[in-house]
Amino acid sequence: MPKSKNSIDQETIAVYDNQAEDYAALTKDTANETLLAFIQRLAPKSYVLDLGCGPADASATMRRHGLEVDPVDASAEMVRLANERYDIGARQAAFSEINSADTYDGVWASFSLLHAPAEDLPKILAALNVALKPEGWFHLTMKLGKGATRDKLGRFYSYYSQEELATHLTMAAFDIKAVQTGEALSLAGVVEPWIMFTSQKKMHYI
Repeated sequence: MPKSKNSIDQETIAVYDNQAEDYAALTKDTANETLLAFIQRLAPKSYVLDLGCGPADASATMRRHGLEVDPVDASAEMVRLANERYDIGARQAAFSEINSADTYDGVWASFSLLHAPAEDLPKILAALNVALKPEGWFHLTMKLGKGATRDKLGRFYSYYSQEELATHLTMAAFDIKAVQTGEALSLAGVVEPWIMFTSQKKMHYI
């Protein structure tokens, strides 16, 4: 299993490096209602962090709708593919390297933070809250379940219940606005349940 302190799990990154094209084909339909609803919450030219952007299809959709994007991914091959396809300024970065303050109007984290060790999640969420501007929007999609494991491709996953994730978000000063669940086919060929939270950075009053 990955070491703590927001380390990058090299086995997981290697899978994405080696199967970037296959993953891009699986996830290419990003102009869905969920993403469009996220876009509509933001003003034109809002600055959005696409955390774990993969081939940056979501970033490209956001850019087409008038947003400014910062696509980041820990996989060098995903970053290469994103920039080759969209010339979008994708950059390689780990979760722990998101350390700015009052920078983004929104954060899009779709099926990315599930690769972080569970003990790192509170610190990552707290850093994302700091990176958001006041009342900034946070989209989080994770897989439902228990514990941590690797799939048959070797990717590391942390699983959570709805209650656990809601607690983590609340403790990180996010106000949960909407929750949605569903199922999706993974790169490993398994249909798994997922959960999506739409949250907003809480205002702090003195």
